[in-house]
Amino acid sequence: MQTDTLIIGGGLAGLFLAARLSALGHDFLLAEARPRLGGRIATLHQDGGAFDMGPAWFWPGQPRIAQLITQLGLSRFDQYAHGDLIYEDDQGQPIRGQGFASMQGSYRLTGGLGQLITGLSDQIDAGRVHLGTPITGLARHTDAITATVQTGQTIAARRAVLAIPPRLASDIVFDPDLPGPAHAAMKATATWMAGHAKAVAIYDRAFWREAGLSGDAMSRFGPLSEIHDASPAQGGPYALFGFLGVPPQARADEQALKQHILAQLTRIFGPDAASPVTLAVKDWAFDRFTANGLDQQPLFAHPDYGLPAALSGLWNGKLIFGGTEVAPEFGGYLEGALEAAENALSQLKSGLSD
Repeated sequence: MQTDTLIIGGGLAGLFLAARLSALGHDFLLAEARPRLGGRIATLHQDGGAFDMGPAWFWPGQPRIAQLITQLGLSRFDQYAHGDLIYEDDQGQPIRGQGFASMQGSYRLTGGLGQLITGLSDQIDAGRVHLGTPITGLARHTDAITATVQTGQTIAARRAVLAIPPRLASDIVFDPDLPGPAHAAMKATATWMAGHAKAVAIYDRAFWREAGLSGDAMSRFGPLSEIHDASPAQGGPYALFGFLGVPPQARADEQALKQHILAQLTRIFGPDAASPVTLAVKDWAFDRFTANGLDQQPLFAHPDYGLPAALSGLWNGKLIFGGTEVAPEFGGYLEGALEAAENALSQLKSGLSD
């Protein structure tokens, strides 16, 4: 296979870039390692409801995602935040009315964030998208880059955009090898969300709302450290979701983990929480197309993202980083994925007629 631009990664950044290149009539191919598009955006569908197992929120003051939602004809709604919060102390004792709904003011997408992926992929010729295509090697030649797929197949391109986390890019074999500072920068850039796991419990009734609760809870006991309402904008089914506060090594037994989750939800929200229609867990730390060994510890603060100088101008500007972690203003967020794709496009445009 041969193309002008090879986009590596079919998450939000890679798809947004692909859609923009498609609109420009530019020749490109997109290689995605997973058998699906979306990357860290993964929406679970249950009985007409959509529940995001990866990122779920976006915020006011993020213009790119607001514009994209409008362009795709989608709609947003406010995160549910009415009612009391519950605090679970370090003895597992729930205390009502402590604090406030921490995500109040954030937005969610009607139908789940997977709607963004569907809307963008609809703008791209399906023949340009190759799923189940992990890139394991990149070799630079005088006027081309050769990408090697895990199967041994090769793709020739004039330039390549790495729309994946830099730490995952560090696992690619480069020929000639990249400078030491570039490898150090890739490994030092923490992958947002990679060490996290998320649990979603789906119910027929929003019984916590009936009890005057917002669905928000903070816990010092666990295993969920933070819980929120994950219900659709209107109607059911309804849901609570939480972030796992225990490290990856302690959550490898999913069946035991689910038992502890249900016990905690029951302590906090009462006996109605004990029997969800579905209890789903997505552990991103064990997803090899999101995390590697350096990402096994969750992040507890937002990193200072942006494109390190060592990752700029590689291979005479033919090797471009374009994932959310290199976005200078909104790195790590959905908005950052769009920002990074825009920056990659600006670099590509300077060479589209080369």
